[in-house]
Amino acid sequence: MIRIGDTYTHDIRFNQSDVNTFAQITGDNNPIHIDADFAAKTIFGKPIVHGFFSASVFSMVFGTKFPGEGTIYLYQDMKFLAPVFVEQPYKAKFEVLEVNTEKHIGIIKCVLEDETGKTVIEGSAKLKNNTQFV
Repeated sequence: MIRIGDTYTHDIRFNQSDVNTFAQITGDNNPIHIDADFAAKTIFGKPIVHGFFSASVFSMVFGTKFPGEGTIYLYQDMKFLAPVFVEQPYKAKFEVLEVNTEKHIGIIKCVLEDETGKTVIEGSAKLKNNTQFV
C-alpha cells in the first residue's frame, strides 16, 4: 500500500544505441540526438537524449516498480530543465504527494537528477492503481 510521503528512486543510464532506436521508432531524427559531429557544434557539445526518451523512465517505474503492475497513467506534466547526455548516470526520484483512496488515485512528484544532484526534468503524474492506492 502506498501512502503520502512514500518515496522511490531508480538509477538509469541512457546509451547511444537506445537513443538511435528511439529516433527510428519515433521518427525524431534531429541530428542533435544521433550525430556526434553535428552535436559537437551546438551549445551542448555532444548528443543529447530525446526529452521524452529521458522522461520514459517515469513510465517504466510507474508500470513495473512503483506503484507497479496494474498502474494506469492518467496525467503527466514535465519541465525539461537541462540536457540529458548518453552514458552518464541519472537518478529518477519519486514522492507521493496525494492519495485518494476512494478513487485509488495518487499524485506523484517525478524528478530526474544528474550525478551532481542537478534536476534535469521535474514534474508530477496522476496515476490510478486499485491495489496500491487504498
